[in-house]
Amino acid sequence: MTDVHPTAARGFSRGADTYARGRPDFPPAALAWLTDDLGLRSGKTALELGAGTGKFTPLLVKTGASVTAVEPAAAMLDLLVRDLPSVRALQGAAQHIPLPDSCADAVVCAQAFHWFASPEVLAEIRRVLQPGGVLGLIWNVRDQRVDWVAKLTHIMAPYEADAPRYDNGEWRHVFPAAGFGPLLERSFTHEHRGSPEQVIVERVASVSFIAALDEARRAGVLEEVRALIASTTELMGRATVAMPYITRAYWCRRD
Repeated sequence: MTDVHPTAARGFSRGADTYARGRPDFPPAALAWLTDDLGLRSGKTALELGAGTGKFTPLLVKTGASVTAVEPAAAMLDLLVRDLPSVRALQGAAQHIPLPDSCADAVVCAQAFHWFASPEVLAEIRRVLQPGGVLGLIWNVRDQRVDWVAKLTHIMAPYEADAPRYDNGEWRHVFPAAGFGPLLERSFTHEHRGSPEQVIVERVASVSFIAALDEARRAGVLEEVRALIASTTELMGRATVAMPYITRAYWCRRD
């Protein structure tokens, strides 16, 4: 995976199962975004870049569009194929999309665009989009207005190194982009409910730069997370908790 950032290649290959368990699905409002803003419906074609384990893919399928999922990490793609056997799945990277020109009405990147945001990738996306096609970007972002969520970020921050992040906003620097109209935005509230181990500990474990750590350091980070849970009033001793998110969706149209 020479086109993939080393942290993503190492972390996501090691942690595919944890990613599938610890990451939230997407809110129902994201389906309306796909149909209303991106125009996906029966008879349309959608390409999902950086599809991962297929967390977002079921919403694309629900639009009625024909869906192709492209993902560089074989371990993640294997889970997508296992869970969504009807979806066309290809191993490949955003820098070299293994599809012909003008083949898609929409290209969607869920939790992924910050890894490969560049003018070169946007030119490649423009190549596979039909004239008037739409690029959609969407992220579930931890709501750090909540104190204990902000503390989770503080625990993880020392290990970020040079890993691209949605939060630092560097992905925005490629917009406005040649050949595309203005970038539009909407947001939705969301939450992931489950056991603290699933929605908090495994969520942290699924972060690329945490999954890429050696076993001892990774275990130390997760123990810090468990200690935070044990000392936080709204989390301690609870069988079910909710991790709060803000889902941020963006889109722009190919000229």
